Amino acid sequence: MRVARLFFLAILMGCFYAHGQNKQLLYDFTDIPQSLMINPAADVDFKWYGGIPALSGLSFQAGSSGVSAYDLLADDGLDINDKVRDRLLNNMKISDELSGTYQIEFLNIGWRGKDSNYFYSLGAYNEGDAIGYWFKDIAILAFDGNADTFGRFDLSHLKTRGSIVNVYHFGVNKRVSDKLLIGGRAKIYSGILDFNSTRNKGFLQNTEGQNNLISTTLDADLEMRTSGLNVIRAADSQDIGSVITKRALFGGDLGLGLDLGFTSYLNEQTVFTASLLDLGFIYHASDPKNWTLNGRATSEGVEIILPGALADPDADFYQQLIDDIEALAPFEENLKSYLTFRPTKLNASLRYNFGKPIQEGGADCECGPYASQSRRAPRYANAVGGQLYAINRPRGPQTALTAFYLRRFGNIAAIKATYTVDKFSATNIGLGLNLQAGPVNLYFMADNLLGYQNVYNSRYASFQLGLNIISWGKK
Repeated sequence: MRVARLFFLAILMGCFYAHGQNKQLLYDFTDIPQSLMINPAADVDFKWYGGIPALSGLSFQAGSSGVSAYDLLADDGLDINDKVRDRLLNNMKISDELSGTYQIEFLNIGWRGKDSNYFYSLGAYNEGDAIGYWFKDIAILAFDGNADTFGRFDLSHLKTRGSIVNVYHFGVNKRVSDKLLIGGRAKIYSGILDFNSTRNKGFLQNTEGQNNLISTTLDADLEMRTSGLNVIRAADSQDIGSVITKRALFGGDLGLGLDLGFTSYLNEQTVFTASLLDLGFIYHASDPKNWTLNGRATSEGVEIILPGALADPDADFYQQLIDDIEALAPFEENLKSYLTFRPTKLNASLRYNFGKPIQEGGADCECGPYASQSRRAPRYANAVGGQLYAINRPRGPQTALTAFYLRRFGNIAAIKATYTVDKFSATNIGLGLNLQAGPVNLYFMADNLLGYQNVYNSRYASFQLGLNIISWGKK
């Protein structure tokens, strides 16, 4: 049936990326320029910095909250059909998800203004994000069918969305006082590809029939919206690169966004920070193509009444049944434009600094790293704290809590360790390393380190790395 195409198109889209966007290792790690990307008010010391194109900010995250590859593919003597039934159909909930994101920076530079209280940044990056929730009733329907049950299958279980977009941004960071920094970043989105199916309603239900044993009712209000998919699929291998490049350079769907943040020193050693990212939207009008299934139909199957049915030996009773159902619940395509809002993210942290200060504040000279401004609070060798993260998702906000410890080794290296609890794992231990060799800055971060003992049994993976050139000025 055509309705199956709608279902399985959404299923495949939801699995397009192999969680979320939490960058708890990078957040408030102000030794690294990219910390400005997740809090435009991060208290950075740089006179200027420049990222190495395509190497300054690489990140990838993927997660599955309900099942791992090991659960289904392990050589444990169990039949794969039993695993699917026990671990997918019976065990997973509609709140379980498969999600992922990646980000590649093409340009990221920053510089301090003539007024040293202002720091500016600009750049561009490519980002992909997708999420698919477990469509429990639809999966049971696909696996077992509905011939032997009088159950009700909820079609609203189908929820998925994803996008690939280029982001162009310009940010301003201002030191208002010795105790407060504020920041903002304006964004222009150039959408390359988008799909979403998040507002589905309806059911499929069997009841006792009058003329046949079973009467089946379909009550559906389903929609899959896409943009960019049609033109990319239509391009041949020689043209697909130029098609994607055109859409990435303002030739696709356009939108606007905003990041906001602040850093507040409650006292010299206690710091509270927060940021709100991707308050924005994209208007999809360049290549929209949508599929809908809307209506209600009840059928008792193919009805053959003899001997009248023999009068036309060429009659296709099954096709007639399909035509009757589609007339009541029509499957349609349209080219309507639509609006989507970006997955907005919230970060907040409380940090306590202690140990020996690495650089005393209030110095009268500029004498090395972390001395580009005299009003900055002292930089301590140690810090501990906690962070809250939340992201807006189709089934409501998704949150994570992180405890962290930061240790600096002079001006050469720093390590940040984190322990995070979220829907993917309660044992997520992460480690970030930042190295400074003269003006060259290199960082590498990885999450869920315990999961690497058996990567196939891990439900979450994340890494970030980058290479920058930094200047703090000279005496």
